[in-house]
Amino acid sequence: MVSLNDIKKFFRGHIALNEPLAKYTSMRVGGPADYYVEPADKNDVVEILKYFQENNFPYLMLGRGSNLLVSDEGYRGAAINLETGLSAVRMGGDLVVAEAGALIPKFVDFVVQHGLAGVEMLAGIPGTVGGAVVMNAGAHGGEFADHLVDVEVLRRGEVQRIKKEDAQFAYRRSGFVGDVVLSASFRLPPGKKEELMKRRRELIIKRNESQPLELPNSGSMFKNPPNSFAARLIEQAGLKGKRVGSAQISEKHANFIVNLGGAKASDIIQLLDLAQRTVYQNTGIMLELEVKRIGFPQDVQEKTS
Repeated sequence: MVSLNDIKKFFRGHIALNEPLAKYTSMRVGGPADYYVEPADKNDVVEILKYFQENNFPYLMLGRGSNLLVSDEGYRGAAINLETGLSAVRMGGDLVVAEAGALIPKFVDFVVQHGLAGVEMLAGIPGTVGGAVVMNAGAHGGEFADHLVDVEVLRRGEVQRIKKEDAQFAYRRSGFVGDVVLSASFRLPPGKKEELMKRRRELIIKRNESQPLELPNSGSMFKNPPNSFAARLIEQAGLKGKRVGSAQISEKHANFIVNLGGAKASDIIQLLDLAQRTVYQNTGIMLELEVKRIGFPQDVQEKTS
């Protein structure tokens, strides 16, 4: 059993009880977490995680909340945000070392400013380095694993360094499920700073034009199936603009669901289920979720898996 008084004996960061997670997710939906935790530094992260693990207390890593769909009932456990205490990006010899809470745009800017190439196409991805490593996030033909050397993780209560070749990277997944990423190291090829900045700017403009970034969203809801695109399949199913409550399949990009204001997680789940069922009926393709569901009953998890 966890105790706030026990936590305060060793924890130096910020902690809150019954904190609404809608404030910390890009979709702006989600009920309260029992504990909301912002560690002060790496040692704080390790100590609080060991405490939760020793007490069999559930926890989740929030990242930027850009790939999470939290239920309206919230999360019975601790939500941990690393943005405050673990957000540095630095050079370590010939490697770029990024802590897990560093925002992806900050990481990309650092790399570009140092005249290094290979990540400029990732600039528009919302989220943090830790979350991007776990899901091997990518855009425009590039993935986080492309230039990664190794990853520092907390695994089974121990801080370990895992080499890229042992990380089981694949399309939008890795072998770090169950681990907590602390930092990642990258070896990047040299590039011309002006060209990299131009490429980054062009891709951000393209993203802004093609995606509904003016409204709260969680990015792509479904993974692209082999040799196809989830957005195209959903659009061909006639679902662009479909609404449930204040949630809508975007009229700009069919693989996005947007919050028009006051949407509930249950509205979004209904749209996800509708998209999966309709695309499957039309094509025989079962779309696989890219967004991670938190705090939902087992029947909902199974229905949209």
